[in-house]
Amino acid sequence: MTNNDLLIRLRYALDIKNTDMIEIFKLGGMELSKEEVLKILTKPQYDEDGELDLSNDKFMLCDYETLEAFLNGFITFKRGKQESKPGQTKAPEPSGKRDAANNLFIKRVKVALSLTTEDMIAIFYDAGLNVSKGEIGAILRKADHRNYKECGDNFTRNFIKGLTIRYREPQE
Repeated sequence: MTNNDLLIRLRYALDIKNTDMIEIFKLGGMELSKEEVLKILTKPQYDEDGELDLSNDKFMLCDYETLEAFLNGFITFKRGKQESKPGQTKAPEPSGKRDAANNLFIKRVKVALSLTTEDMIAIFYDAGLNVSKGEIGAILRKADHRNYKECGDNFTRNFIKGLTIRYREPQE
């Protein structure tokens, strides 16, 4: 699953408008035009060998930094700008090891939507997947932690499916 797929599916699940997408990228520190955002939100095309076709000028690949900027902006968009408190130290510089895109995605969406672990378990359950607190904890850890587990595409797809059920479909 590409980073473009993650953004396309999240946008659908939470019914995010194009203008909001542009604003979210801006809050994440990335100035993109409406055309560029629409290119990112275009479903990627594959050639006959199953490789991503980058020759299409209506498609723009979303790299890790673009995804991270969007997710950081999404947190600010949903929760507001965080003001530093007096005496608060600056966040430590990240180590050289980066989270996998799926882990980053789940972590940041969890923070943006203020989800608890129990909320996440319910979201996965809605999608038909039973997970434990330990599994969620392993995915939410830092990449250099000994109990860190890289999140697979299927797990991420189920998370987005659960978000769609919870936030988009009418509740009874």
